[in-house]
Amino acid sequence: MSHRRSKLEIQLNILSSVMNGVDKPTRIMYAANMSWRPVQRNLSSLVEHGLLEKQVNLESSKSKSRYVITEKGIHVLEYFKKAKEILPIKEIY
Repeated sequence: MSHRRSKLEIQLNILSSVMNGVDKPTRIMYAANMSWRPVQRNLSSLVEHGLLEKQVNLESSKSKSRYVITEKGIHVLEYFKKAKEILPIKEIY
């Protein structure tokens, strides 16, 4: 039986994907293994909290957005990585 990811796990997964170079919304959706609406909500939330920055290219005929991780987002990822190393968390399936 699969385990459901928490909102925190999903958002950390999105931040990690963006940090690893996945910057387009559709690619983020695939990397996070999510459907479109939840990805959009999470991206908006991460931008609102200053963890991601949305960059829009207005020069092309279609507006193309990309996401870049901010310093705050990098610090959040590092914080939870250290916490995971310190805490002996066993995955239960």
